Amino acid sequence: MGPTRVGSRAEDGSAMARTFEVLLVEDNPADARLTEEAFGDGKIPSRLHVVQDGAEAMTYLHRQGTYQNVPRPDVVLLDLNLPKKDGREVLAEMKTHPDLKRIPVVVLTTSEAEQDVLKSYDLHANCYVPKPGDLERYLAAIRSIREFWLSTAKLPP
Repeated sequence: MGPTRVGSRAEDGSAMARTFEVLLVEDNPADARLTEEAFGDGKIPSRLHVVQDGAEAMTYLHRQGTYQNVPRPDVVLLDLNLPKKDGREVLAEMKTHPDLKRIPVVVLTTSEAEQDVLKSYDLHANCYVPKPGDLERYLAAIRSIREFWLSTAKLPP
């Protein structure tokens, strides 16, 4: 279990920790493993759920099939270049669906192409982060994403 953030307060005023649900849509097993490692070493309680392609991501988000009882993610980390349904299609579907459009989406991809950045923001991505090439910078980027989205940003309920 990875990062944690203090959520709402109990009726007696004491802070209640809450576990954040993060969906990682990543087809590269090495990048998924590194992301899990970076999320797992924080003080913010979180669970990272991993799916490997865009079609599976939409099945997860719509809670269909084997994903009927999964929690709604607080944040989605989305690769662009995915099999079956690419990240742009996933992003477009999410941001036009009434139950999914408020879930923040961080595009996390190897592409630094200007057209990918522009297209992602046109599709209402909340953030675009190119994957750094070296291990330490990659882990630092994931930790920064975790810290911002799970401890600094106010997420929708």
